[in-house]
Amino acid sequence: MAAFPSFGPNAVEHQLTRNGVTMRVVVEGEGPDIIFVPGGDQTAEGYSQQFARLTDSYRCISYDPRGAGQTTAPPPPWSMADYAADCAAVIDAFAGGRAVVCGLSLGGLVTQQTAIDFPDKVSLAIPMGTSAYIDGFTRDWMQAEIDLRKDGIELPDYFLAPHYAVYAFPASALHDPELWGQVKASYTERFRDRDPKDTIDQWEACLDFDCREALRTCSVPIHVVAFSEDVQTAPVMCKVVSDLAPFGVFHEIPGLGHVSMTRHKPEIVASKLREILTAELVDG
Repeated sequence: MAAFPSFGPNAVEHQLTRNGVTMRVVVEGEGPDIIFVPGGDQTAEGYSQQFARLTDSYRCISYDPRGAGQTTAPPPPWSMADYAADCAAVIDAFAGGRAVVCGLSLGGLVTQQTAIDFPDKVSLAIPMGTSAYIDGFTRDWMQAEIDLRKDGIELPDYFLAPHYAVYAFPASALHDPELWGQVKASYTERFRDRDPKDTIDQWEACLDFDCREALRTCSVPIHVVAFSEDVQTAPVMCKVVSDLAPFGVFHEIPGLGHVSMTRHKPEIVASKLREILTAELVDG
């Protein structure tokens, strides 16, 4: 089973090179442009199930970020400003210089940084499972994952899904036998050949990130989406972002985990996104 569900037959792949970074970009649909920024260790396919539910009304665009998939970049370290510049390049090349930006996890941090650094290019920011600064349990966990890899420790295949899935899905999902069968196969495939250095480089950029002061003067509307059962970025972390942003709005979806938008409850996440997009782009 593939690490992520694949895109539909109407999705078109492109290659974009800017500032020494060559990115694989996927585009599908017609309508207002939405740039979907993948999370850590994710490729554009992380949004395939959102594409399937939104491309009837929106032109959905995603890409492989630095450290994942087919994208190549200059040697690290990479800052969140680097990731934001990559996102801005995708906006310029595929969305005429202005778009909605939506991202999960690392992608949520990139979404915020893009809104801060390139406010004229971002009509609306929707960071999901995000934070203004990573501390507490999440910081200790991420640092432990980084240090484990730096110590040369590799997790065996049989431990990959049981280890990572608990950080991604709520208990109700993990104890659904059919869904667990899908998650077990996909997470084993996803992390089996993951280059440890790519994870280190992506996650260190996250731990270096702190946009608390910059958010206070950000002029872009920011709708923050939190998931009530999210272990990685608990709703309390997400709410800091919406509270700091002058035009911040907080949404909490009950019963979902950090990566419930893939395989678990993609329809619920897509419905929330459509609600936000309708309110901001049509009614706003």
